[in-house]
Amino acid sequence: MSFDRIKEKLNILADAAKYDVSCSSSGSKRTNKEKSLGNSSGMGICHSYTEDGRCVSLLKILMTNHCIFDCAYCVTRRSNDIKRAAFKIQEVVDLTINFYRRNYIEGLFLSSGIFKDADYTMERLVAVAKKLRLEEKFNGYIHLKSIPGASDELMREAGLYADRLSVNIEIPTVSGLKLLAPEKDHKDFLKPMEKVKNEIIQYKSEKKIIKSTPKYAPAGQSTQMIVGATGETDQQILLTSAYFYKEFNLKRVYYSGYVPVIADERLPQLGTQVPMLRENRLYQTDWLMRFYGFDVREIVDKNNPNLDLEVDPKLAWALRNLHEFPVNINKADKFMLLRIPGVGVKSVSKIIKARRFRKLNWQHLAKLGIASNRAKYFITCESSEFEKRDLTAEQIRGFILQNSSSKFRKLVSPQLNVFG
Repeated sequence: MSFDRIKEKLNILADAAKYDVSCSSSGSKRTNKEKSLGNSSGMGICHSYTEDGRCVSLLKILMTNHCIFDCAYCVTRRSNDIKRAAFKIQEVVDLTINFYRRNYIEGLFLSSGIFKDADYTMERLVAVAKKLRLEEKFNGYIHLKSIPGASDELMREAGLYADRLSVNIEIPTVSGLKLLAPEKDHKDFLKPMEKVKNEIIQYKSEKKIIKSTPKYAPAGQSTQMIVGATGETDQQILLTSAYFYKEFNLKRVYYSGYVPVIADERLPQLGTQVPMLRENRLYQTDWLMRFYGFDVREIVDKNNPNLDLEVDPKLAWALRNLHEFPVNINKADKFMLLRIPGVGVKSVSKIIKARRFRKLNWQHLAKLGIASNRAKYFITCESSEFEKRDLTAEQIRGFILQNSSSKFRKLVSPQLNVFG
């Protein structure tokens, strides 16, 4: 096949893959050995980020944009009049290797429209990964999209060659899925997730006994939800996320604001895009759930079903729970330190270490990276400044919003500048 035709396919199928945001290479470690090609542990054509913050480049494409389903929200839906294309297995392998050799990419993110049936499609995705690993000796990062309804046997094989697997549940609620994708069954999304979870558990158990046990999906599994295609509240979305984290040990849940590209009476009107800020607030809440010890029900409930777009979810929680504050920075346990607005996970670790040697004041906190323009309303420390306060939640909110654009803010003296 001519180079021009391959380039045309790449343009079509890379563009079709851009709506899938569940693309991350964090958590995997494959070391280059025995003259293999590539190494996903030493570094990082989409950008993703590793667990330690490094930016990596991945070839992100669909195997095909042909699909047997007619989901209302999907640009590759069966009834949509678009240019179609499909890669052969060897073409994807060759593209990955050639791009890698030219240092364009550090790995592959491969998804696909569903053609013929789930197993046929999944077989082709697995075949690409298998060829890369066994024939090309490729040790770079591979992320495969699991096809809903694929057999357990294929899911097991996929995890032996891919670093991460992901099944996009697409719509957060069962009712929303029935409305926009009536041909799909919610149970088909759960089956491969359950299989991957069980295989990872089994791998970790066997690895303790047999060191040579083949790796299975070392970077775990993830999923993605479309936000705004149906009328779900943030509470419904986040409760769904919490369920998947708990039941399937997911590494990540990704949130993708719906982009209206198809006219359909069941969907938002063309041109009415979900605010990026809503997506950002969902990710912030997700972070609080995973790293700050928050339960989703503390952040959203029947009285607050949607996240506040003006302030971040941690600050919003603190303003609703002023009775928990102020917190003595020199005495509070880790649980409460993590709940102080303006104090991050790394700062909490520094505070706990530093206060073993002396009581901390505002100057110490500034050096530890505390965002004092927020934290000062919620903490006390060894300094006497700003000790007296009788502000309401609305007053604190107003002061923070008023000063949120300032990079620095004087807190206790002209000599002390504190990050805002």
